[in-house]
Amino acid sequence: MQFKYPEILYALFLLLIPIIIHLFQFRKFQKEAFTNVAFLKEVSIQTRKSSQLKKWLALLARLFLLAAIIFAFSQPFLSKSSEFKTKGHSIIYLDNSFSMQANGSQGELLQRAIQDIITNVPDNESFTLITNDKTYNNTTIKGVKNDLLTINYSSKSLSYDAVFLKCKNFLKSSSGINNLIFISDFQQKNGDFNPKKDTLINMSAVKLKPVSVNNISIDSAYIINTSADKIELQVVLKNTGSSIDNVPISLFNNNQLIAKTSVSLDKEIKTSFSLPINEVINGKITIEDTHLQFDNSLFFTINETPKLNVLSINEEDDSFLRKIYTDKEFNYNASLLNQLDYNIINDQNLIVLNELKQIPISLVGALKAFTQQGGYIIIIPSEDMGLNSYNALLLNYENSFNPITNSEKQVMKINYEHPLFKNDVFEKRVTNFQYPKINSFYSYKNIPKSQILNYEDGQAFLFQNKNTYIFTAPLNINNSNFKNSPLIVPTLYNIAKFSFKIPALYYTIGNENSFDISVNLHQDDILSLVSNDINFIPKQQYYNNKVVITTDENPILANIYSVNDKNESLQNISYNYNRNESNLTYQDIESISHVTVSNSVSDIFNIIKSETKVNELWKWFAIFALAFLIIEMLILKYFK
Repeated sequence: MQFKYPEILYALFLLLIPIIIHLFQFRKFQKEAFTNVAFLKEVSIQTRKSSQLKKWLALLARLFLLAAIIFAFSQPFLSKSSEFKTKGHSIIYLDNSFSMQANGSQGELLQRAIQDIITNVPDNESFTLITNDKTYNNTTIKGVKNDLLTINYSSKSLSYDAVFLKCKNFLKSSSGINNLIFISDFQQKNGDFNPKKDTLINMSAVKLKPVSVNNISIDSAYIINTSADKIELQVVLKNTGSSIDNVPISLFNNNQLIAKTSVSLDKEIKTSFSLPINEVINGKITIEDTHLQFDNSLFFTINETPKLNVLSINEEDDSFLRKIYTDKEFNYNASLLNQLDYNIINDQNLIVLNELKQIPISLVGALKAFTQQGGYIIIIPSEDMGLNSYNALLLNYENSFNPITNSEKQVMKINYEHPLFKNDVFEKRVTNFQYPKINSFYSYKNIPKSQILNYEDGQAFLFQNKNTYIFTAPLNINNSNFKNSPLIVPTLYNIAKFSFKIPALYYTIGNENSFDISVNLHQDDILSLVSNDINFIPKQQYYNNKVVITTDENPILANIYSVNDKNESLQNISYNYNRNESNLTYQDIESISHVTVSNSVSDIFNIIKSETKVNELWKWFAIFALAFLIIEMLILKYFK
């Protein structure tokens, strides 16, 4: 039993006063002479005993009466929480990810959960509401009701650990027992739900269950083949439920239907569409599915591909470069060192130093500025180069060469995890092909962090430092057969492609995405992304001949966005929602012993209310006081 006003209990010491009065207030009996003395003595003894018993009973009744009144004013109560006197705080995490679009027995899971929160949270109770994209701190249900009713599904999905840490930050300043309520379908994503036990937090979980786990989704789309007259686009569909015989798929360009087909779908299937070459496509692929809606469409964009500018500064044969950097995709220019026009350097995306014997100081400075402005360079050393002039350039990229070593080596190690080779460059990792060899090479002073191709002893044949790719051996036919190796084409081709990040077919919302836009901006001009009523300015960095755009938190809606320079549209970019939540598989959380699990929001709130319910006892003590008053009156009136 606990007391709201325990200081009133000090009044119990006042009960000593009636005890003292009863102990020291004795009545003296006067002796009278009667004839029958023996009879009178008996009567006297009985009267004195009866009088004393009556006094003690009256005293006890009064003591209990006063004690009951004192207890009633101190307002005693009973509570299951031992920490009731220190007020805690309640935090509700409401999962508003796309998987909560699934239908439960009473409608969409998210909408049903919102209605249950509004119904069960007391109007005057302060709590914190956390969703995947918003936080309402220290609010009441009246203050947040309108926001609750307008909560949208979010493409952002927090991991359960992130939610728990976020909640603990809100509880740092709160004392007592706090309530943390997770409301989610607990889909298997972003790690398992298994929060650490905390003695100061009562954790509850409402696991909302959909009535069906069937869902069809457009998983991805990509170009599998490009010919002289068409592009072949492949679309991947996935299914998490029972097999379906006829799934219609529609392809739109600028909201105009250009193709339609249907497929039979078990778990996964691929189908393809043919698109015209050299035509801008603002595409949208759609299917019809009554379950989750966010993955029923996929946007993609095929823009005009800009040609990349490649400049080769030669003192050695560049025919291998001309074969790789063809007119179809590149604007390839070659120049001898003594005929180089420095004015065209800033217009390039990639510059190749093809076995120069000397690098003039003026060129060193121009190349340093070029890389600082986002340009890429490839350094291929010469056998009889001026070491000091090369090192003057390499010092800008945190390295330098030692004198040449005449020793035969083989290039035997490929870093398949490097971005140059990571994206399906090789169908399989071959280990028994004929390795390129070199007859002489340059060692280096600082071990490079990003090594791409290595000799058999682990030293680097090709390494990268930011925008610079450095070979450690000449590539002429007298020193190496690397030009005849199958490695040369993907290596040099991908380096050029990395010098300008052409926008992909589409990007995934929530990831950090980066792409380049070929444009020359005036001072203080900025680019924006626009779609219908949405207009925002992304992170961007301007270089001499391009703007690097990076998006992460924005956009939040899947659609096709126009990259605008003021009111001029430069090109289009597509964004789609992440497909992680399309797979309707759920975690079993029943076995977590320190978490109270239920399938109903109402049940969880009822459990919390019962655990913190206060049974007020002052009314009982008031009744006891009245009862003892009646008992005292009966004793005084009827006890003889």
